[in-house]
Order: sequence, then C-alpha cells, then structure tokens
Amino acid sequence: MTRLGVREHHRFEAAGKPYLYLVPSAAVVGLDPAADMVMQVLGSGAKTRTDLLALAGGIYTDQEMDEAVSDLLTMRAIGPLEAPQPMPKILPLTPVPLGTMVLNVTNQCNLACTYCYEYGEDKIVDTENGAQPKFMSIETAKASVDFMLKEAGEAKSAHLTFFGGETLLNFNVLKETIPYARQRAAEMGKDVDFSLTTNATLLKPDVIKYLVENQVGVTISFDGPPEVQNKFRVFHNGTGSYDVVAPKIKELLQKHRNRPVGARVTLTGGNLDVRTIYTHLTEEFGFREVGFAPVTTSSKREYALDEQGYDTMLTQFTALAEEFKEAAIEGRHHGFSNVKETIQEIHQGMSKAYPCGAGIGLMGVSTSGDVALCHRFAGSDEHKLGTVRDGIDRSVQAAFLDSHHLANKTDCSTCWARPVCSGGCYHEAHTRYGDTTKANLHYCDWIRAWTDVCLRVYAEIAEKNPAWLAQFDREPIAEKVS
Repeated sequence: MTRLGVREHHRFEAAGKPYLYLVPSAAVVGLDPAADMVMQVLGSGAKTRTDLLALAGGIYTDQEMDEAVSDLLTMRAIGPLEAPQPMPKILPLTPVPLGTMVLNVTNQCNLACTYCYEYGEDKIVDTENGAQPKFMSIETAKASVDFMLKEAGEAKSAHLTFFGGETLLNFNVLKETIPYARQRAAEMGKDVDFSLTTNATLLKPDVIKYLVENQVGVTISFDGPPEVQNKFRVFHNGTGSYDVVAPKIKELLQKHRNRPVGARVTLTGGNLDVRTIYTHLTEEFGFREVGFAPVTTSSKREYALDEQGYDTMLTQFTALAEEFKEAAIEGRHHGFSNVKETIQEIHQGMSKAYPCGAGIGLMGVSTSGDVALCHRFAGSDEHKLGTVRDGIDRSVQAAFLDSHHLANKTDCSTCWARPVCSGGCYHEAHTRYGDTTKANLHYCDWIRAWTDVCLRVYAEIAEKNPAWLAQFDREPIAEKVS
C-alpha cells in the first residue's frame, strides 16, 4: 500500500476558503473541504488510505476522499513518502539576453542623503578619490548602448535606465545617448525603452519638456512630507530639500502624462509612517505609483530598521495592501506598487533560483564603462563582470551564477517563501554580512509574513475579480531599479 505524505507548501486562507502555495512550483491552488481535510490529516501523521478514512471520521464519503487524494496527487501537493532530495542546481546553458541596462552616467550628487548606500557610511566605491571618472563620457555611453543591443541577443526590445549619483547632473550625455540608442536599435530591428531615477532637484522646464517629448519614464526618490524628506534628504550644507523639489515634482506630474511617474521612498527606523507618506504623495502630489524600500545599511546605524521596525512596517504595509485589494476588486486603481509587484510574481508563478536579474538579465555600467552585477555595484572591481568595450567575461559570470544559486543557501532550503525571495538582495547581503552569497536572514520573518499577506490579497482578487489579474498575463516582470 502506497504511503503518502504532504509536500512542501504554505497553507493560507482567503475569501473564506483554504489555499495552498506549493513549493517549489510556486503554484497557488484553492482547496475544497475534502482536500483540505486530506492535507490536515496527512500532516498529522496519517500515511495510507486506511489511515485517511479512519482519521476523517466519516465526515466525507470514501469517494469524496479518494477524489480529493487524486486531485492533490495531480497537483503534487501530496505524494509518496521519500527521503528529502537536495535542491537541484540548474544553471543557464547559454547567455541570458540582457533585458535591462542601468547606465550610471555620474557618481556625483548634489544632495548628501545621510543613508545613501553610494556615499554614506556603507559605500562600496570611493566616488571622490577613486579611479572611476565622476561623469560618463558620451563615447562610453554610446559604447554602452552598443553593448546592450548586442547582449540583448534575439530579443526585440531592451530597457535602458539612466542612473547616478544624481542622473540629471549629466543631462547632456543623456540627451545624446537617447537618439543614438534609437538609431542603433532601429538598424537592428529592435526597440529601446528609456527611464531614469532622479532626486528632482534639477527638473527644470527644459528638462521636463525633453522627458515628456521623449517618453522617458521617471522615478523620483522622495521620502514624503517636509518633516520626513528634510530629515535625511538634505543638501551638502544640511538644508532640507523638500521646498526645492516639491514645485518641480508637481510641474513634472502635471506635464508628464504619457507614462506613470513613480515615487521611491526609503524607510528608516525613524520614518515608518507608511500611510501618511503614501497619502501625501498620491493625494498632495498625484503620484500614480509609490514604492517603499527599507534602508540598506549596517545594523549598527541609528537609522537602520530593527526587529520592531520590521514589525511596524509589516503592519503598515498590510493595511495599505487591504486598501489595494478592495480597489482591485472594485476595478479601481491603487498605487501601492510593493503589493502589485509581488502579486504579479505570484500570478506568473515565479520560482526564483536567484533573487533578481542582477548579473543575468540586468547589469549596471559604471562611469568608466565597467559592467557590474547591477547599478549598486557599479565601479566595484570585486563585482565586475567585464566592460562595455570588451564584453562580459563569461567565466566570471558563470562563477557568479554557480556561487549565488539558491541551492547554495542552506538557510533557505526549508523556507516556503524561497520561490519569491531566493535569499534577498545581493547588495543588502554585502552591506549586512560582507558577502553577496549570503541569505538575508535578518528579514526572513518579515519576508514570510509579507508574502503571506500578498498571497491572501491575490487569492481574494482571483475569487472576486479575476479579470483584474489578466493584465499580468501579457505584462512581463520588469526589474526594479532603486
């Protein structure tokens, strides 16, 4: 007689029904009462059909229980008992097309944000006295475009994000790069999509006009109301930046209507009023999308999030996610991008071997033309994969893929949230532990709790307004650049 057991999963409830999130397939399945009973009984020690029928206590007929077992076997929620198998390490056999290139056109900034990972206490690259040029030349920018289009392979489109430092300090190079990229892409039968991240201090009328006319997507690093923005996002003389950037942001939002403009908020230990910030940015300014990210820093910094800080952030996120859910069910827009991005990954069945596309389908280019894992490592010799002129060193890239695969992160091997997290951000791991191969164990509980929230939101939307999820059937997952 076949002995059965439950396979790795996370059970949750939504819309009054039980669901399973299956690991590692990342499938989400709803259970009828009989199937839910089977999962609970098997989980409590039953191993055979006889055990199941005995423990079920006559609540369901033999036929109902057999049908439930058959369904659960088909979806691989249960299966024959077997010894645990090591996670397979499946590596790409051929280079993955480069989908997103982040061009660090400058490593200089006109703000002096206390928590900045690029210039603060946890910086990786010396941008003042180091070997990297302070500004990218147009020659390097054009070579980067050629590199991007070549590495895009057979893909018909690529995404180019301009980054800094403060990106608009090198606006002239941006203006020359965009038409060059369009021309070269057209010659190769491709399209290029453009975006940039800015602190908004240099959003002059002519800059705004150019961004609108060229349909450049814009993300603004902006922390919220004056008392929040001015605490960390300051000029070099210590003056707060809110009064300078606020009118410029409003002008951009008024004129840039062909693409949604997003805000990217950094949360610190003393800045966790997510509700107030979100309301200020969406209602006072009119941002269509607002995304929040906890500060990346050593745990020793006074502005780092501690355990209580993560709990507070989860409570705030959960409340906003509930609002998002209700809006989606009613077919209304809601701009909380954190939950939308996770729901998209859940809907598309993402099961990651790597936490993001860094070093694979996303790469960062430094001001000199060095190619790094991502923009946060641009200019770091330790995290260099090649150059835009000489190409990628495939042996270095292969070693990176091998050493950073989820299968190496033993701490993640029993975590049900690993298909979504895969150990977390490399830069966060480097900052916290000094090693990009490490899993970010300091926020494991938070990731599991937040993923559970998103699963419940997703399942309830799927029950009450499944048509809303159709947008993700055709929309590829974009790499976040922050």
